[in-house]
Amino acid sequence: MIPRVAEDSDLVLAAQRGDVEAFNRLIGRWEKRIFNYLLRILGDREDAMDVSQDVFLKAYQKIRSLQDADRFSYWLFRIAHNEAFSLVRKSKPEEEWTGQGDGPEWSRRMASVEVSLAVESALARLSPEQREAVVLKVCQGFKFEEIAEILGAPVSTVKSRLYTGLDVLRRVLEPLAERPAKER
Repeated sequence: MIPRVAEDSDLVLAAQRGDVEAFNRLIGRWEKRIFNYLLRILGDREDAMDVSQDVFLKAYQKIRSLQDADRFSYWLFRIAHNEAFSLVRKSKPEEEWTGQGDGPEWSRRMASVEVSLAVESALARLSPEQREAVVLKVCQGFKFEEIAEILGAPVSTVKSRLYTGLDVLRRVLEPLAERPAKER
């Protein structure tokens, strides 16, 4: 699932010794995944860009505290999770956060704009916790145990959030799948 783990751990160890180029290579490997994760969680391109920068700055500042270089990806996603929800708490402290905004492009691989908009709209109906579980599992491909580590929640909670979120998505998107292609 996670590419180049051995190489990543070597780069982490080099970065921990102060090798800036090694850390820059880690950024190059992980920046798109972190950005896409944040974009789906926050629903706003500018916020995702700003938070991505914060994530890598924080990772650089704290890289020496990472005790297991093989766990870099989980550690990095945990930082991204914390930074995203910190922004949400700051920007809308008294409101229920819906994740709506300009919204991300779901994927260039989607067959039509309508399908893309339907998926985006369906994701916006999920709670932030459900959305994050769905994104980490379906879009990022993490295992339940890995998601639990990233979110700091029990595996049973992660499964509950994921299955509830997937059920909502299925109900919302099912009518679109049942329509003939030429009606879409």
